[in-house]
Amino acid sequence: MNITNLICHRKPERSFHIYGYQFPVCTRCTGFYITMFLYFGYTYFFFVDYTIHVILLAMLLLIPTVIDGLTQLMGHRESNNNLRFITGLMGGLSLGIIIKSLKYFIYLQIGGI
Repeated sequence: MNITNLICHRKPERSFHIYGYQFPVCTRCTGFYITMFLYFGYTYFFFVDYTIHVILLAMLLLIPTVIDGLTQLMGHRESNNNLRFITGLMGGLSLGIIIKSLKYFIYLQIGGI
């Protein structure tokens, strides 16, 4: 098993290609990484108050990603790269919010702010 398989499966048919070159990660992971890093950049410059509504929104945004991934994994249907990318964008934003909210609550517990 290659170490890069821990990051993404990198299947050619599930990856974007530009000028014949395959992206280093699949389309879903590309969406994840794009929105996670954009969200982390956004929160570097702007304060986000992690209320229960924001966390619930993050959980709701993760549902389409889970449904798309699981139904494809179980063989109920075959997804396409556009849908994988869109669900990856939603999942990445969701994961970014969850990671930053956990960091925020840990910071509050150790006496910050």
